[in-house]
Amino acid sequence: MKELFEKPRVRPHLEGIGADTGGGAMSGNVQQLLTLIHGAGGPDNGPGRCEVDGPRQSDVELLDAYSRAVVAVVETVGPAVVSIHGGRSPGRNGNEQTGSGSGVVVAPDGYILTNSHVVHGASRLRTSLMDGGSLEADVVGDDPATDLALIRANGSGLPYASFGDSGALRVGQLVIAMGNPFGFQSSVSTGVVSALGRALRSQDGRLIESIVQHTAPLNPGNSGGPLLDSRGHVVGINTAIIAMAQGIGFAVPADTAKWVLTQLLHHGRVRRGYLGIAGRGRPLNRRLIRFFELEQAQGMEVVSVDPDGPARAAGLMTGDLVIGVNGVPVTDADDLHRFLADWPLDHPISLTAIRRKRRLTLTLTPAEAA
Repeated sequence: MKELFEKPRVRPHLEGIGADTGGGAMSGNVQQLLTLIHGAGGPDNGPGRCEVDGPRQSDVELLDAYSRAVVAVVETVGPAVVSIHGGRSPGRNGNEQTGSGSGVVVAPDGYILTNSHVVHGASRLRTSLMDGGSLEADVVGDDPATDLALIRANGSGLPYASFGDSGALRVGQLVIAMGNPFGFQSSVSTGVVSALGRALRSQDGRLIESIVQHTAPLNPGNSGGPLLDSRGHVVGINTAIIAMAQGIGFAVPADTAKWVLTQLLHHGRVRRGYLGIAGRGRPLNRRLIRFFELEQAQGMEVVSVDPDGPARAAGLMTGDLVIGVNGVPVTDADDLHRFLADWPLDHPISLTAIRRKRRLTLTLTPAEAA
């Protein structure tokens, strides 16, 4: 029974490595332990070492390359990303309303591209640079239909970013979202292109076409900041996130931004064609489809006609079904908007419509939208 009450023998936890056995001198095994702790154990320290080596090391090197690519883009383009603060007319409580967002310098003489909702209606603008400097700015023009705006800061010789080709983007491609929210240096997030060709409804009801959907999280205040590829080229302007859907961001493609930028520089606004009609998509009766040998199952029903617009002058009436423009099928108002976006003003178009059992071809010249 004596052995039942004996204290168990405690095995030193350093026994496998070796413990100081006395004499005050540090044993070789303890010295080895300290060497391992400080990471100077050499490339080969026997079995059990948890370290990536051999063929798997190439994956780590790839990850390092990813990090270096992001760091290089941030360090290169970061100075061209600015914070924008806008003051608006006082609200009901008498306090001045303020807005904030980000933007990217696209020319050394102070031209900055941002979102329309960041600067629209602002009575004064101030931009904050990465180096801590601050410049007053004025609105050159804004386009709510694409949520893009161009402002100009009172400065010169500024660092600026270059545009890339958004049409060359591929799903899965690395993208980097940058902003300068509230002047807190740079805000950086990374992700990949998750979808192309999305459409996003703007504040005025128009569709913004070819939206780039990505997974780089957008922080508050990042609206108007650039979406960049791995070469530091601007491939989009971040414009919105879906509420309640984490990690989904949208950017207006660079190709659209370049077109809007050109319009704003030349005209101070984006010139678009206007027909003076409002419509909605409506399924076509099967008899109409067979009778007119149509290849579409839907047309655009005209619900209102501006009495002073080109459509009324050409004879279009409420209730007509528009099915084509210049031979291009029309199924709803968005199809007309897409066509007119690329059609030069003051050039006539041919509109095809169905009125009861008659097929009409009307010629009209779009006017410039107000």
